[in-house]
Amino acid sequence: MFSEILERFIKDSPVAVMVRALLENLLNADKIDRWFEGVRQTQYTKEILFSSLVGLMLQVVCKIRPSVHSAYPHSGITASVVAVYDKLKNLELTTAQGLVRHSAGEAETIITHIAGMNPPLLAGYRVKFLDGNCLEATDHRLKVLRGTRAGALPGKSLVVFDPALGIALDVFPCEDGHAQERSLLSAVADTVQEADLWVMDRNFCVLGWLFRIHQQSAFFVVRQHGNTPYKPLKPLELIGKSTTGDLYEQPVEMTAPSGEKIQVRRVVVKLKKPTRNGETFIVLLTNLPREIDTLIIAELYRNRWKIETAFQKLESHLNSELNTLGYPQAALFGFCLALVAFNIYAIVMAALRATHRNQAINETVSEYYIAQEIATNTGGMLIAIPPVEWVMFAEASLVELGNILLNIATYVDLKKYKKHPRGPKKPPMEKTQFRGHPHVSTAKLIKASAKARAANRA
Repeated sequence: MFSEILERFIKDSPVAVMVRALLENLLNADKIDRWFEGVRQTQYTKEILFSSLVGLMLQVVCKIRPSVHSAYPHSGITASVVAVYDKLKNLELTTAQGLVRHSAGEAETIITHIAGMNPPLLAGYRVKFLDGNCLEATDHRLKVLRGTRAGALPGKSLVVFDPALGIALDVFPCEDGHAQERSLLSAVADTVQEADLWVMDRNFCVLGWLFRIHQQSAFFVVRQHGNTPYKPLKPLELIGKSTTGDLYEQPVEMTAPSGEKIQVRRVVVKLKKPTRNGETFIVLLTNLPREIDTLIIAELYRNRWKIETAFQKLESHLNSELNTLGYPQAALFGFCLALVAFNIYAIVMAALRATHRNQAINETVSEYYIAQEIATNTGGMLIAIPPVEWVMFAEASLVELGNILLNIATYVDLKKYKKHPRGPKKPPMEKTQFRGHPHVSTAKLIKASAKARAANRA
């Protein structure tokens, strides 16, 4: 099925081959340019194809190249680097958003076919985690920024994460780095579907948004904001205990600005251990039916940390926030491409779960080591393997591609990617020696320590 040279890479670096196969198929130049023609609004293709920009930016996002400027000579783009930056700064946000949605749809098809999903958090519901991400401040390269000392924020986004598939389902980018996350909820509301279960932090505890979810026959578990009005219908009642604390519940009534009323459940978790902010209670609001146990509701919210972990992976494993890209459209396009790469990694993890079913892949496999293998081996793999070898991956259907991934995943030695979780941090030792001395000799200190140990043994 594979050539000799490709077989060697599959045996030695199967994960890198899997990722390359996915890129060849999902982001194939011809496919992605045809897709772009179908979604673009005012943009057009002249000297630089959209697929060329995607290929260039992926080198940076996947840490194969450190910057756009360093990736440019290896991109095959004949236009000037100035033209590349000009194209990036004018990319439409709808294109960046659409690319994430496109990758999520393809990822869902593959993951479902190979049965690589995570166990559902609540059967019968499609759980969706919603959270915001503000891009870090960029360098002051733009002329409008050179005279300011303030950090320049290129934008922010709301991201929808599907924990069962392990992918970023959707993104809602905004150019204004100071925009309130709540101002983007109207766009999110248009995507709510029946039987969705939205799990969110208190910043999204907005009456209009919660009522919109309810009106769509969908559900929410949201941490109550301190300013959210409600009318208690019964006193709090002790329900039981969880791993984090005692559980209380009461029915309450909420009233929308329009006057519409709904009855929801108010769940209070009295924590055994205070949060980092010193909070001893977590209060949740949900419109889930009464047959859903209170403990399950508390666990659903506790699982919300998975989207925080997803953002951490984007920052540590991928270049999701390129502080050299000052223009909002360019910076947000880079972030959205990182979400696309995140979805490709999710397909790889799903293939590993489907192939090694007796292993706890999510708990034992380090995506850091996966990202490291990709960054280390991709360049050599592209040099050693001729382009014709990748055609089979590009032309495969999503079902065929899923079967190929399952085959390659059998070669993965999980020990190479094993996580090494660190223990709890120890308090720092108080440094009192040699105060007033700017330097000490390490060699002398080692000799003195060894001499002292020898004296103690004697």
